[in-house]
Amino acid sequence: MIKGIIFDLDGTLIDSMRVWNNVDRDFLRENGIENPPSDISDKVRKMTVDESSEYFISRFGLSCTKEYVIKRIEELVRIQYEEHIPLKPYAEELLDYLDGRGIPYGVATATYKKLAQAVLKRCGIYERFRFLLTDSEYPLGKKFPDIFLGAAEIMGCAPEETLVVEDSLHCIRTAENAGFITVGVYDEVSAQDREKIAYESDYYVESLDGIKDILNQKTDLRN
Repeated sequence: MIKGIIFDLDGTLIDSMRVWNNVDRDFLRENGIENPPSDISDKVRKMTVDESSEYFISRFGLSCTKEYVIKRIEELVRIQYEEHIPLKPYAEELLDYLDGRGIPYGVATATYKKLAQAVLKRCGIYERFRFLLTDSEYPLGKKFPDIFLGAAEIMGCAPEETLVVEDSLHCIRTAENAGFITVGVYDEVSAQDREKIAYESDYYVESLDGIKDILNQKTDLRN
């Protein structure tokens, strides 16, 4: 029986991944890299905020501090989170479904905490989540299971009783190896990993609406 759900944010609950693809290139261009590598966003997607900032500095020989990189990238995407980025389809309907059945849920994300709070508050759903965990609390990121284990502990759930909903292959692998039930969600930006995500996840859905069917399979609850 599913007793709790851990949601990723970017690409899972909110439609934001293309914003990050653009900001990586914008930041490098304003720091003298006229033709940023086409795969730069793919490379830093698996990194924590600290790791990606250090990577930019070391790979491109930038004459700035890690703290500057972190702050500047946050500034570049802030307005998108505060004003524009939408929820993914069926996000609110899914939360209504979970609330109606008393299933707790929260967010575990590599996104800057202020940005995550801003978009969730603007969309009117921030208060509905049991927790919002980020690299601030778990600096090792999602290459290690600590953030998922911490989230499950908050909800009082064992990994085998907890769904982890993600759009990224490396995060699904981390959660799967830690004993969680994994749900891969389609996102256009991670489409190149679609077959691997579908194969390695316990379940795969094209949209968040499909999670209701999974919960009906895993619990005694029915519509």
